[in-house]
Amino acid sequence: MYFYRPFFPPFPPSHGGHGHPSSPPYNSGSSSHQSGAPTSPPPNFTPQQSSAGLMAVDPGAISGCLHRYTYVWMQGWESFWFYPTYVGRRSVSGYRWTGFMWVYYGVDLKRIKSFQCF
Repeated sequence: MYFYRPFFPPFPPSHGGHGHPSSPPYNSGSSSHQSGAPTSPPPNFTPQQSSAGLMAVDPGAISGCLHRYTYVWMQGWESFWFYPTYVGRRSVSGYRWTGFMWVYYGVDLKRIKSFQCF
């Protein structure tokens, strides 16, 4: 039986660096690491996963999807719409679409198989 157990960062991202690695997060020039959930649902389609397989998701690559609707394919069978708001060295956090609403969610980058932002 599979139990859903999301990863949640210890504290929401902050400028003070408390609870975060000493290196700065990838924020693609944004001065704020925190932002709210999107005010509208994600696009009304499910994108096709690329046949090109990634060995690992790089924080620099996924940082290009900050504050954009992003479809994520996880290792295994899980896939979903995500709205990333923070990228660290080993994890990404933001909001995950449940089918009805956005919920705060964080995950280790090693668990992500591939992603596509829109």
